[in-house]
Amino acid sequence: MALRQTQSLKLLQKLSPQQIQLMKLLQLPTLALEERIKEELELNPALEEDDNSASDEEMYDNADSVNENTEENDGEVEDFEEKEPERIDDQVEMEDYMGDEEMDSYKYEVSNKGADDESREFVVVEGPDFHDLLEQQLGMRDLDETEYTIGLYLIGCIDEDGYVRRELDSIVDDLAFSNNINTDTQTVEKVLKVLQEFDPAGVGARNLQECLLIQLNRKQDKTKEVLLAIDVVRDMMDDFSKKHYDKITRKLNIDDEDLKDVIAEITHLNPRPGSSGDAMTASEVVPDFVISVVDGKPELSINSRNLPDLKISKEYIEMLKEYSKQKDKSLKEASTFIKSKIENAQWFIEALQQRHQTMMVAMHAIMEYQEEYFTTGDESSLKPMILKDIADKVGMDISTVSRVANSKYVQTPYGTFLLKTFFSESLSTESGEEVSSREVKRILKDCVDNEDKKKPLTDDALCEILKEKGYNIARRTVAKYREQLDIPVARMRKGL
Repeated sequence: MALRQTQSLKLLQKLSPQQIQLMKLLQLPTLALEERIKEELELNPALEEDDNSASDEEMYDNADSVNENTEENDGEVEDFEEKEPERIDDQVEMEDYMGDEEMDSYKYEVSNKGADDESREFVVVEGPDFHDLLEQQLGMRDLDETEYTIGLYLIGCIDEDGYVRRELDSIVDDLAFSNNINTDTQTVEKVLKVLQEFDPAGVGARNLQECLLIQLNRKQDKTKEVLLAIDVVRDMMDDFSKKHYDKITRKLNIDDEDLKDVIAEITHLNPRPGSSGDAMTASEVVPDFVISVVDGKPELSINSRNLPDLKISKEYIEMLKEYSKQKDKSLKEASTFIKSKIENAQWFIEALQQRHQTMMVAMHAIMEYQEEYFTTGDESSLKPMILKDIADKVGMDISTVSRVANSKYVQTPYGTFLLKTFFSESLSTESGEEVSSREVKRILKDCVDNEDKKKPLTDDALCEILKEKGYNIARRTVAKYREQLDIPVARMRKGL
């Protein structure tokens, strides 16, 4: 087979590493961005926090000094500069860039605080986490070394809900493989029963039924309702979960009033002991944007209270200046390393600045689009809005707006909301007026909240109610909206 050379013309669109970095930063919420900045500070020694910003005179002095030394050693530096990667903006070299007398300090610094920002600190108190609390309780039990090791392994198997969902046979195999402990399921279950005596009550259960039984059996006051609840959970859990209350009353030979007491006893138990009370640190929602209403007009700010100000290390600039004086060719590698770190630091700073600007532009467009809602707080004034509406308004790509809206929260005078909840489809009423699907969801929720729990509204009944209000919506759409609102089907909403 003969080899042939051919030419072809292709049109490709590639993102530069700096653009990829910007896209990744753009989709991060505030808390994740804080962690990303900490990570970059650890990885890049040329980047540092700007606790006390250098004066403009110092910046210009450094720039002039580097410029003078670069001109003196132009011949020596020129060779390795030709191999340097191109800049993302004007392809200027690092020494030339720093030697520009018109250099703006913002190119080397990023401030995450505005001039009018209040000085406000968020204090976070860290204590022992969920698993640490369990290990403390384990250490207080009279166990031999093998049992204690098994207990530690079981605590590691407890998930965020407080359950041990793995089969005991698998745990036995893992203990033999990873800890060189030869044991059996009876011994593991014996240690597990010890864990199930720990606080919070219900921890270490293997399923919901066992979790509820542990909590009921731990109750000191065994009232009639508690004893009946134990019977229901132990013997009639399937009927209870499906709300077949008539079967339960017949089997227990009780009336509806007794059953109400039993249901109240069970529903007050905690089905997720791993995420209860002080057992687990509550995750705080930190808003990425803050909208306030001043003189009847919404005003926007971005939350950057805990984000550090960044700058390029003065020491690294001095090191680059010193190396540029040297005539030794063996220092080329060190100079290249320092320059690459400085450039990476600058790219990161510029990406943060572009992220801030992009988020402000996109969010400002959203605020303007929904100005009536942000001014009044009336959900009925929300306009139908999709990503394309904002993308067209600000001249951005839809994917960019999507990254801005993804996982971001906005604090308003009416509450803190996930930003993507303001994006909704358009629906038409019988009069031809376009309304937001969010308004329809609000009506659905109001209907369910006010329904007769003995005869909850079916999807067909909800569909008829919406039609009476002028919203001509199919039943399958009602079902979709109900599921999005985490509202169970009518049978599961039935009460006494």
